[in-house]
Amino acid sequence: MIKIPPYLKKGDSIGITCPAGYMAKEKAQTCIDTLQQWGYQVVVGKTIGSKSTNYFSGTDEERLIEMQAMLDDDTINAILCGRGGYGVSRIIDKLDFKKFKKKPKWIIGFSDVTVLHAHILTNCKTASIHAPMASAFNDGGAQNEFVLSLKKILTGKKNKYGCATHIFNKQGAVTGELVGGNLSLLAHITGTVSDISTKNKILFIEDIGEYIYGIDRMLYQLKRSGKLDNLAGLVIGGFTDIKDTDKPFGKTVYETIHELVKEYSYPVCFNFPVSHAKENYALKIGSTYQLSIGTKTVRLSEK
Repeated sequence: MIKIPPYLKKGDSIGITCPAGYMAKEKAQTCIDTLQQWGYQVVVGKTIGSKSTNYFSGTDEERLIEMQAMLDDDTINAILCGRGGYGVSRIIDKLDFKKFKKKPKWIIGFSDVTVLHAHILTNCKTASIHAPMASAFNDGGAQNEFVLSLKKILTGKKNKYGCATHIFNKQGAVTGELVGGNLSLLAHITGTVSDISTKNKILFIEDIGEYIYGIDRMLYQLKRSGKLDNLAGLVIGGFTDIKDTDKPFGKTVYETIHELVKEYSYPVCFNFPVSHAKENYALKIGSTYQLSIGTKTVRLSEK
């Protein structure tokens, strides 16, 4: 049974930390202001706008200590990761989730935060939120439907999403627990203590900045490890800034994915709005959803 953390109410606190890549404080300011406008108190970690001189938002130890403190702090009701990048897998095995298991709270983010989502789902049996992070609030983003979908989840409202059909879709209607995230990270955690079970689940994937052959390789990693065999359904999100080699791979990224998964009988949706682009709906990992793929509409609804 998956535990659902308490939903937030006005006056509750959201901590913002960067467990991976560096983020300038000014890039997070609109997010901070918006969360306060939503009625929440905001606890800003030292890793936001840290004095780090390299890729990370601080040393492994600094990022670990701050995340641990926010996990353990009873006055913090949710943790929003400022950005992804890379770095969560460097600290995940040193985080202590004993107190979190007894008093779970919402963990929010995507991209590299996929490691954290997967780890707490597998090891703590707790739901979390795959959602836009701090920079998504900038340039008017705080008012778009994707950021506002996070607001709805935090208050306990159930989201229902739709998207256009795609030529590669495989029709059907299924219900199952939603799992997934960034494809690179799902391949990265395969065989580790953070690995997820996908049997009878609705799996969603997205990625950014990869070569098409790399997408193919990572999908074969999932396939060969049995992750694609017994899904309830598959949701293919956005694959942005995808690159090709000098000698072309020979297929687009969606053609590549379609070729690999067409043998399976479960429903498959392509081009769902979960991605590194603006189109990134908040999804509750570990919660039960219904996926309905028809000839004219696609629906993903929390049950």
